[in-house]
This record gives sequence, C-alpha cells and structure tokens, in this order.
Amino acid sequence: MQRTGHDGDQGASGLQQPQTGSAERSPRFYRGTAPALDQAEANDNRAFVEQAMRTRFILINPSHAGNVGAVARAMKVMDFVDLVLVAPRWPNVLRRPEAIERASGAADVLERARAVDRLEEALEGIDHVCATAMTPRDFGPPTRSPRDHFSRLTAHAQPQPAGVAFLFGSERYGMRNDDVYRCHVCLSIPTASAYGSLNLAAAVQLIAYEWRLHLGDGVEPTSPESPPAADAAQVAALVAHWEQALSDVGFLDPHAPRKLMPRLHQFFNRARPSEEEIHILRGIARAMSDSASAHRVIPSEGGAIDRRPANTRPPR
Repeated sequence: MQRTGHDGDQGASGLQQPQTGSAERSPRFYRGTAPALDQAEANDNRAFVEQAMRTRFILINPSHAGNVGAVARAMKVMDFVDLVLVAPRWPNVLRRPEAIERASGAADVLERARAVDRLEEALEGIDHVCATAMTPRDFGPPTRSPRDHFSRLTAHAQPQPAGVAFLFGSERYGMRNDDVYRCHVCLSIPTASAYGSLNLAAAVQLIAYEWRLHLGDGVEPTSPESPPAADAAQVAALVAHWEQALSDVGFLDPHAPRKLMPRLHQFFNRARPSEEEIHILRGIARAMSDSASAHRVIPSEGGAIDRRPANTRPPR
C-alpha cells in the first residue's frame, strides 16, 4: 500500500496504491448548484466567482474534526465555499469544537458544508472529478501535477466543465480503488522524493491555490506605485551639494577629490531618488555643513586652538 502518510491526529490526505480487482459501476453525475457566495464577493470578480461556485472539495471518510476545520480555512482564503464530507467518522463533525477552532474565521464555510453517506451524493452537479495521489499508478486515470492538469482543463480550446470536484481520501488510508477509478485524473503534488507526506489541509491549500491561479481571478498583490524619479538636473544639484558638504566635514579634499564625486553621481543615478528623497538628501547635506561650520577649528588669542562650537565661544 502506498499513501501520502499520516501525522497522528492531524493526518495527511492520500491515495492507497491501487489493488487488483474490478471497479464499481461507472460514476453517475447529477446536475445541481453549489451554495452561492455573498453578493459583495460576487461583485469583486464575477467571472472568478461563477467558476468558484462550480468548484467542490470533497473529503472522504475524514477522521479528525480538526482537519475538517483546517480544510474550511484553506478553502476560504482561496475564495472557495463548497465543502462536502462523505461518511465522516463523527456525524456532528461540522459542529465539533475542534473543527470550529481550526476553522479560525471560516465558520461560514463549515455552516454551508454538508455531510452525505455516499460519494455519488457528493458528486451531484459535477462532471469533472479529480482524485489526489502521491505516486503514479499502473491502472486507472492518468496522474498529473495540478499545474499541468489545470492548464489543460482551462485551455480555451477545451470545453469547460460544468462542475469540478477535488477528492481527498481519509487521513489514514487514502481513497478506495473504486473511488479512484471513477475520477478523470489523479493529481499528484510534486514533493521531496524522500518524504512526500502532506497534511490534509496542506494538500487542500495547495490544490485550491493552483486552481485559483488557473481560474484567472484577476486579483494580484500590488504595491503602491513608486513616485517618479528626479530629473538629471536635480540629481546633479544634489551631487554638487554633497560635494560641498563632504568638503565641509573634511571627508573630501577638494584639491585631490580623485573619483569620489563621479562614483557618488553614479550611485545616485542607480538609486533613482524621487524629488522628495532629493530634498531629504540635500537636507542631510545642509545639516552636515551647518554642523561643520558650528564646530570649525579657529585659532584663539595666544595661538591656542579653541575647539568649542563657535556659538559658545566668548566674544573677542
């Protein structure tokens, strides 16, 4: 038997290696609709939401309430809401404290979720079924990575399915062979060859993320636009100001400047400072010159050097 493994009470999802034997009868698909999203969410990106409403995550024989809650959370952050449990270990798993606690803000997904007795009931309204697998198998549907299969599934030349379901087996034993055979594909998440065990919620999170990307939700993380860079004249004036300031503090010898200023000029060109940043840098240069002027060394009467700031020396 091959499966993705399990981690005690927070077991991982997987498929057992197929065994010899006949499959059950061909799968039956039913028409139906998934729970609707809030109108505010739908208005954000209608095209994505409409497809997301046709996406269903199905957990077969889940045995740990905490995993169910964690799956609900993984789904919600990717904007999916349709969760179905097939013959869970606990009839009230959706209301158990562990599930609610692990959902952490996704209680609405748990409230919309439903438990059914048979997989056929969970597949109502679905016409494309994806199992999850760790390793390729000799018999049954083809095994592909999620990214590869989703690219094929969402290709414009292909007819779009009316509903897509992702099946995850029990934490301990994975999916039955007959359940695997009714699927169109086995999705295998690329992992380290030496250790490919994924927690159930982690597997759901990865599948949901990849599917969301291929649905093209149009929501990309963005940063505030950078302000325009200062022009060449402003940079040249900054360099001249810094040349004076560096001379005032004794860092630059104006009689032997070498290549300090050309290097600084190239540095500022690469940095592409904005006008506001130019003002800040010139303010620093001004403060340097003011400080140097206030502490300039002046010979005092009798030839001794008075190193006190100019504004604190007694009048002559």
